[in-house]
Formats: sequence, structure tokens, C-alpha cells
Amino acid sequence: MSVPQGYDVSLLDEERYRLLIDAITDYAIYMIDPEGKIVSWNPGAQRFKGYEAWEILGEHFSRFYTPEDRLARAPEHALRTAATEGRFEKEGWRVRKDGSRFWAHVIIDPIWGRSGELLGFAKVTRDLTERKKAETELRLSEQKFQLLVQGVTDYALYMLDPDGRVSNWNPGATRIKGYTADEIVGRHFSQFYTPEDRERGEPARSLETARRDGRFEREGWRQRKDGTRFWAHVIIDAIRNEEGTLLGFAKITRDITEKVEAQKALTQAREELFQSQKMEAIGQLTGGIAHDFNNLLMAVLGSLEILKKRLPDDPALTPLLDNAIQGAERGAALTQRMLAFSRRQELNMQAIDVPVLVGGMMDFIQRSLSASASVETRFAENLPHITSDPVQLETALLNLVVNARDAMAGGGTIVISAEEYLADENTERLKPGCYVRLSVADSGEGMDEETLIRATTPFFTTKGVGKGTGLGLSMVQGLTEQSGGKLEIESQKGKGTTVSLYLPAADANDCPQSSEKTMPSPAATPRGRLTILAVDDDALVLMNTTLMLEDLGHTVIEAYSGTDALKELRSGAHDIDLVITDHSMPRMTGSELAAAIREERPGLPVVLATGYAELPTGGDNRLPRLPKPFSQNQLQEIIATVLAGGR
Repeated sequence: MSVPQGYDVSLLDEERYRLLIDAITDYAIYMIDPEGKIVSWNPGAQRFKGYEAWEILGEHFSRFYTPEDRLARAPEHALRTAATEGRFEKEGWRVRKDGSRFWAHVIIDPIWGRSGELLGFAKVTRDLTERKKAETELRLSEQKFQLLVQGVTDYALYMLDPDGRVSNWNPGATRIKGYTADEIVGRHFSQFYTPEDRERGEPARSLETARRDGRFEREGWRQRKDGTRFWAHVIIDAIRNEEGTLLGFAKITRDITEKVEAQKALTQAREELFQSQKMEAIGQLTGGIAHDFNNLLMAVLGSLEILKKRLPDDPALTPLLDNAIQGAERGAALTQRMLAFSRRQELNMQAIDVPVLVGGMMDFIQRSLSASASVETRFAENLPHITSDPVQLETALLNLVVNARDAMAGGGTIVISAEEYLADENTERLKPGCYVRLSVADSGEGMDEETLIRATTPFFTTKGVGKGTGLGLSMVQGLTEQSGGKLEIESQKGKGTTVSLYLPAADANDCPQSSEKTMPSPAATPRGRLTILAVDDDALVLMNTTLMLEDLGHTVIEAYSGTDALKELRSGAHDIDLVITDHSMPRMTGSELAAAIREERPGLPVVLATGYAELPTGGDNRLPRLPKPFSQNQLQEIIATVLAGGR
């Protein structure tokens, strides 16, 4: 580009400079004279200081300073520094025309004439408010983050350098791991690992995983300063700069020992609840089956007894009848086991002297053992009596002895022992009080953990097909719990088994001694021919009961429900001497029928026939009971007992 002829080059340069300055809008560029008065003003200055050129030219530049800076004579100091040192540069608050403040970066350069005289100053100001705001927010964020990290006590939060040495430490790390910052910063993080994990190279492997994948997360055992261990959840994140260079690692550790223990406890509680619900369901099913089976056995046994009485004594027929009766009785024994498991068995609770009861069984126990097996008894002195059903307890002990015998294929010794046991509020499944621990121990093959867990499950057996029903231990457990105690099994594979029955000590005021119980003879019956109302919803059972009563010489009136029985009594068609009623009937139970009879006929005796031990709430437990299935002799005895008692 050529310069027009006659045009001053210096003027051209000045014009170009002016255009350049006016084009800049991000910087305030202006001149001030030696006294500090403004002599030039560019659009950038106008944009963020707010003054038009005509408003500010000739004014002192100090008006851009805050009142406190003017009071401190900061403007004069800035010009003096620029003049004496050749340059002034600083950041600080400045004031716009509207009074608002902005954060400015200021440069003041002196302008000297050719003769060395000070012509003024060139001043460049840049608005850094946004950057200052961002820096302030970043600083506040960092402060908040530091406060957050230092305030966290449930997590160990700390940094590692690229080699795995600890570079900082928060209070949570001190609480969880036991080290103070002075003790641990600069040391390698591998000392938090267990010796076995260090030998396997776990610390180096975790850092390598975080370095390669950016993150490492795992749970495992970690070690505190005092050597104790805790179960930790660990996260390691790799920290890199913008270029991807590894700066170190951020490590977060949480002690979740209590959480894991709580989860284990919850899992165990759920398993116990499931097991309890399963056993309750099986118990209800078993009890219902046993009840129905009892009714069938009633019809079978009763009919066989009457048939045996009425048939002539024939050597060819009598053994067949005896076999049929024996089979039915074995079925009755099985139902008793099922009812014992479901805790619906009728128990005859008495105070029992354990050594006397076991002593009376010894001959029978010895005959049950093989030649290679022997039995010993060990009883503590002054052993209190216990509360249970002596007949059922004998059956339970015999079951345990037979199980012990079968577990000792090569022979051995079975030990029956008893000792006093005091339960407190911390004893599992027992109310506080005095108990007797009655145990049967063998030196047999023992049980593994899985077998031990299933040992009391009904119908579970380790014996061969046809050699066991799987109800023995279930029956023992049912009897023990129905008596107010608990069953406990201790066993290890190859080290034998000990089964312990914790039975409550007897209160002499609550339970009569077994030797005191007597049954009046049927011959003592004060009356002969009776009119008896027999009530049962099962036609077979009712027919069988009627048959046995009529065979005894009584007149029987039948009723198939409690409602029918009450109608018969209210009709007055017969002079009823005694009512024998089933308990488990629809719509009106036997105990409810007895209560209704007591209201209308207070002197009429009622006998309750049931295989269940439990009566509904409000039922009269004082009613005389006839256990199902019952024989004709038992029927005759209960009639004699009730009438002899004046009921």
C-alpha cells in the first residue's frame, strides 16, 4: 500500500494505532497524565467501566478505586511505583460508574519523553470478575470438600502416590484403622492387608487393576494397627491429569463387619423362620392325619376286640385275630408318635423320679441291645423330679437307646446320664428356672453337619428301607417341648452323638407322684345298666363305641353332632346317665358341648374322647379324658371312675 503524496507518515501511524486501540473491547486502554488525569479513552474502557469519553476525560483515575483503596492512597502508590520501578501490576477491586465492583488486572507503564521527562502513563485494565468468581467458587468448593473429608468418620478417605504410599489421611481412617496421620503418611498401604494377602501379592494386584481399569472394588479382611481384623469394602480409583499421567490413587475403605454380621443374623433368622413355618405346617398336617387315623383305628380295634370275645375259641382263628389286633396296636403307637411330633398328644403329666424310671426300664433296655453293646447310667445326687408323661418318656428313652445301638455297628457303650441344669434369661428356648438334663450318649459313627440339621425332621432317617419310620427323634422332640423343655443334639462325624432332653423340674404342689395315681376297679361301679349318650361325627367311630358300650350292658343313644346331642337331652325322651363325646367336631366341639350341658344339666357327667392334648381357649381341662383310640377296658374304666367320683 502506497502512502499518498504529501501525507505525513507519522500521522498515518498514529491513525493506525488509534484504530487498533479502538477495536479492542476486552481491555480498558487509556492514557493518564503525570498527575493521574485521564487524557484518552477506548471503547473497551467504556464497555466495562461504564463511562463515555466525554464524561471521564480530564477526571482523575482514582475514581475507579474503592473508597477504602483511595483512603489508603493506593492510586498514588500505583503511579509512584510505575514511575520509580518502570511498571506497576496488580489485581484488585475496582468500581464502575454505577457503583458495582469488578475484579481487575491492572498494568501501569510510565511514558517518557526523548529528554527523559515523564509524559504520563499508559494504563491497561482487564475485567477478571468471572475468573475471580470461578477461583473463589473453586476455593470454597475445595474448602468444603476438605471439611467434608475431615468430617467423615464412617469411611477411611485417603490418597496414595503412584507407588502406593499414603499421602494424606482423614479422621475416618484414624477411627477405622487406628493410625494417626503422623504415624501412617509416607508408609505403604500394604500394611493394612493381612499377612496372607500380602504373601499372595494382593496390594500390588489391586493397584495394578486400578491403574489398568481405572477402578478397583472388592471386599475382604483388613488389619488395624492393633492387629485386629475387620471386613472391609474397598474402592481404589486412579487419579490422572489432563495428559493422562498417573498422579496417584484415591482410596475409600468402609468397615462393614457389623453389616455382614447383621446380614448373617438376618439370613439365619429367615432360615429359622422358614424352618419353623415348615415344621408347623408339617405338624398341622401330621396332627390332622393322626386324628383321622385314630378314628379308623378305633373302628378296627373295637370291632376286633368284640369279635374276639364273641367268636368261639378256635386255634385256627385266634392267632389271626391276635395278629390283626397287634397290627392295629402298632398303628396306634405310630399315631402316638405323630401326635407327639405335632404336640397334640394327650399327656398324663406327673412328677417323675428319673433314676427310678430308668432303673425300672433297664431289663427291657438290656434286651434291646446287641451282645457287643453295653449301657451305663450316671445320675447326679439329689436330682429333682421332673414333669412329664412317664409312659411317653420311657418310649422316648427306648427310642434314643435303639438309635444309639444302631449307630454303633461295631459295639460300644451307651451312657444314660442326668444332672440338674439352671436356665437363665439368656438360655435359648428355655424359660428361666430349674431343669434336669437327661442325656443318652453313644460312641458310634456320629453325624455330619447336614445330617445333624435334618435329624429331627419328620420321616427323615439314615436307616435302611423298612428299618425306621423317621419319627423317633421327632416324637422325642414333641414330647420334650410339650413338657416345657427342649431337645438338643451334639454330634460329630466319627465321634459319637449325645441327645439331651431338658425337662422342667417338678413342683410337688403342681404334679402328683406317679405312685399316687390309682384307678378304681370297674367292680366298684355303683350302678349297673346305664343310659349313655354317645356323640361323634364319625359314623364308624360312633358305631364302634356303641358296640363296645352295648357289649358292656349299657343302653346307648347316638348323636352325630353337638347340636343333635343337645336336642336329645332337651327332648327328655331318655333319662341320660352319662355323655361320652368326641372333642374334634365341626361347628360345636366336645368341650363346647360339655359347657352347654353344664348350664342345662349341671349334675350330668361328661367324658371327653380325644387324641389331642390341646383344648380351645375357654375349654374345661378338668373334664375326664378318654384317649383315642381306646379299648373296651379303657372305656369301662373311665365310666367306673366318673361314676365313682359322683359326677
